[in-house]
Amino acid sequence: MINGKNLAANSFQGQAEGDSLKRRYFFKLLTNFVGMVIYLISQAIIPRGLGPKAYGDFNYLSNFFSQIVNFFDMGASIGFYTKLSQRQKELGLVSFYLYFTGIVSLGVIFFVSLVSSNPIHTRLWPAQEMLFIYMAAVWGIFTWVAQVFNKIADAYGLTVSTEIARILQKVLGMILIILLYISNRLNLTNFFYYHYLTLFFLCVAFVYVLQSHGYFMKHGWTLSLIQIKGYIKEFYQYSHPLFSYTVVSLIVSIFERWLLQVYGGSVQQGFYSLSYQIGAACFLFTSAMTPLFMREISIAHGNDNIVKMASLFRRHVSLLYSIAAYFSCFIAVQADKVIYIFGGNQYKDAAMAVTIMAFFPIHQTYGQLSGSIFYATGRTALYRNIGVIFIILGAPVTYFLIAPNGQWGLDAGATGLAVKMVLLQFLGVNGFFYFNAKYLKLSFFKYVVHQIACIICLLAIAVTATTGVDRLVGTHANVIFNFLLAGFVYSILVITFVYYIPAIFGLKREDIHLVSQLITAKVSKHK
Repeated sequence: MINGKNLAANSFQGQAEGDSLKRRYFFKLLTNFVGMVIYLISQAIIPRGLGPKAYGDFNYLSNFFSQIVNFFDMGASIGFYTKLSQRQKELGLVSFYLYFTGIVSLGVIFFVSLVSSNPIHTRLWPAQEMLFIYMAAVWGIFTWVAQVFNKIADAYGLTVSTEIARILQKVLGMILIILLYISNRLNLTNFFYYHYLTLFFLCVAFVYVLQSHGYFMKHGWTLSLIQIKGYIKEFYQYSHPLFSYTVVSLIVSIFERWLLQVYGGSVQQGFYSLSYQIGAACFLFTSAMTPLFMREISIAHGNDNIVKMASLFRRHVSLLYSIAAYFSCFIAVQADKVIYIFGGNQYKDAAMAVTIMAFFPIHQTYGQLSGSIFYATGRTALYRNIGVIFIILGAPVTYFLIAPNGQWGLDAGATGLAVKMVLLQFLGVNGFFYFNAKYLKLSFFKYVVHQIACIICLLAIAVTATTGVDRLVGTHANVIFNFLLAGFVYSILVITFVYYIPAIFGLKREDIHLVSQLITAKVSKHK
């Protein structure tokens, strides 16, 4: 537990003891680049090694239990992170939430035991073995616990240390995956064990980081009854507006993947899962920035500094959106090559789903950062109302796109679910942003124009680079070579374009001049 006496004596130096904001941002970008390379290597092996069916089964079950854990969490983990960022000296807050984590974990296991003893489990988890259902439940718990410890460390400003731990975990995971693949032991059972080992390593590493910085001690875990009641009341007031949102989100999210499983089967589930994971790779850079952004927003709001909140939003949102779009637009144009690299010919029918889902991370970036504003400012009731509307609207759209032709549907399978996800993401995220723009006194129209213009420009550049390379080298040349060469040409064109029109990336002319001066100074120094 956190050493209260030491904290009282040292007045908990907070950011002084933690890493500086610029250093943490730089380190996040650096480690996420390394992490993305490792992620891409691992993802080039996993779908290929498991095959579409097993890969689909894993993703169906893991998604199910992610939703179940989120339901039990009820938004409390975000509230915990926000509160701990604002009240870093409050030792009882950490203790209470760790107890809550244990209760939620037991609740998930109890839920699985209850459902598995009833015939309904064959309908809830169609064509799934009971062993894998329990293993997926444990996976969901492990994943959530690791996220809790990560939130604690980020709230205390220990980002650099936790990112090193994440890189070590990714390296360990990559080695294990390669060993399983070359030994022909990459099956669903061993894949779950692989996750258990890497997640356990990450949890231990996070605890070690906290302990080595003097935050965890052997004593001080107990809370008085008055404290427990106080925290329950506080978290209830924060999270209860999200109850209906969480319930609706749980039902609809499970319904969508269940519908795909029933009408498309595990193979279509595997196609959609591959498209989702490829999209997630585009989100790696920007997703790592969200906790840091939310921490700074929370601190600014705690100081009633709306001006700083608006400044943080302006400074980060358009840039991070553009970074996500940079990756996504290229992947969308290169979908056929990406599928061959990641999954092989057995996933070739997933091409359209991959093309569409490549756009999902772009507005996911907006959604996460915009959502941080709602959580940091405590406007969870408004967040719930907007979210519920778009989630409910998405359910009939999902059915129409996935259901068979004879049942008022288009029978579009994985592609249909991808269309729904991207369409509703765009509408929902801008719905959230509209109210945040009003709150922060920003121009909603200006940011929407930037969203569209950025995607159009990057798509045009990606098509130009891809077409040029394919004509120069030939489409029958080495797929990986073509992909990398097109990526290089695309990057050069994007850098050139941003230099002359920096507004496309949410930058200003002075930002470009500053970067140029820094590069020039570095070159001169080395000469």
